[in-house]
Amino acid sequence: MAEPVDAPQVEREENDAAVEESEHSRWSLALRAVAIALVAGLLGLLVWATLAAGRGWSLVAQVAAGKKPAAPGFTLGVIWPHTATWPSELQTAITDGKLNLRALHGRAVVLNFWASWCIPCRQEAPLLHASALAHRGRVVFVGVDVKDLTGDAISFARKYKLNYVSVRDGFGGKSWDAYGLTGVPETYFLDARGRIVAHIPGAVTTQPLAQGVSTITRSSGGGTLQGGAHVTP
Repeated sequence: MAEPVDAPQVEREENDAAVEESEHSRWSLALRAVAIALVAGLLGLLVWATLAAGRGWSLVAQVAAGKKPAAPGFTLGVIWPHTATWPSELQTAITDGKLNLRALHGRAVVLNFWASWCIPCRQEAPLLHASALAHRGRVVFVGVDVKDLTGDAISFARKYKLNYVSVRDGFGGKSWDAYGLTGVPETYFLDARGRIVAHIPGAVTTQPLAQGVSTITRSSGGGTLQGGAHVTP
């Protein structure tokens, strides 16, 4: 003989199942929304990185063509505050522990990107030191440490007796893409108007370094170098 059906119990079980199914649906929708947001974020980041890299590559191409594009600005923390070769009136530019590139407008600038783990950077350090000393008060040398540890960078600067200011852009800094870097070292030469006149990819050597400095110190304000404005060491 069949047992009698407990209608209220059946109804409760059906309600519980409906509630469970509803909660499961809400969780599924929430997880799906999170997944979509993550995918959208990653796509946005990829697009941003691609555009940033494209701007950097375009900058390098313009320099190579002698078009003198404006140097991308930055405000970065100072890790090596040595202004021995800087003009005295610029020494206050780093009093707050940061350097804004715009503060150097009106001066010829040699912008050197480097890292402590970079072997060619060690090889070129004495040449940059000598050139900064030779052009003391007339050309502002600035080092930009990238993809590096602060302690290692300071040890490098101390070991090679850097006689100019160095700032740090770290591992996720924007200058790498903004300047179209493909590695380190790389050096850019900026005229007094903040325009990039020449570029040396790779370690500097004596003649290209002198040639690059010449483009930003001549009374004519620079000019086309052999092979365009892209100096090959």
